[in-house]
Amino acid sequence: MGRHCRQGGAAAGGTRRARGRSAGGSSPRVKAEPPWSPGPFDLGAQSGRWAAFQKRHGLSCEEAARLLLDAYEHRGLVKHTGGCHCGAVRFEVWASPHLHVFNCNCSICTKKQNRHFIVPASRFKLLQGADNLTTYTFNTHRAQHTFCKTCGVQSFYTPRSNPDGYGIAPHCLDDGTVQTIVTEDINGKEWEKAVGEHKTIRDMSKP
Repeated sequence: MGRHCRQGGAAAGGTRRARGRSAGGSSPRVKAEPPWSPGPFDLGAQSGRWAAFQKRHGLSCEEAARLLLDAYEHRGLVKHTGGCHCGAVRFEVWASPHLHVFNCNCSICTKKQNRHFIVPASRFKLLQGADNLTTYTFNTHRAQHTFCKTCGVQSFYTPRSNPDGYGIAPHCLDDGTVQTIVTEDINGKEWEKAVGEHKTIRDMSKP
């Protein structure tokens, strides 16, 4: 799609009448449009505002749409950015500005001081550095401890408790988006019991 969306015409997914009459003088046939697909769309009375919004912020139509969809779908959340120490790995994540951080005392979390908050996978995006990541696993091999090959920093990983989400290191976020942090200790030395009895940890990776 170009820098501007179409500002007139039939709305996507609608119907359009065929020109002329069919043989025998019957009424014009109604031709059904194909199923909706991304493309130019009718902005109606909002076309002027949309064009002004794009121009003011220097955005393509796709960039403007993404910005507004993110704001709508992630209401109450902020976009945090972060990464490893050397800068090879960068990511963005939508989460509350008020973070609930787990402090686990299992063997590996103790060794690397793995404090983290949990988000659904759909709210995390790796911006760069996929080829600069390596993964360590042990025991059940369910937790995926990803870290930068260059500087060794683990800025995020896939927790055993939430394999459908990510654990994000709050200390690897850029400044300016975190307002408060509440830390909860979790007894990783008795992992099955602690996670099984926890009332909310499994839900934290659900959208």
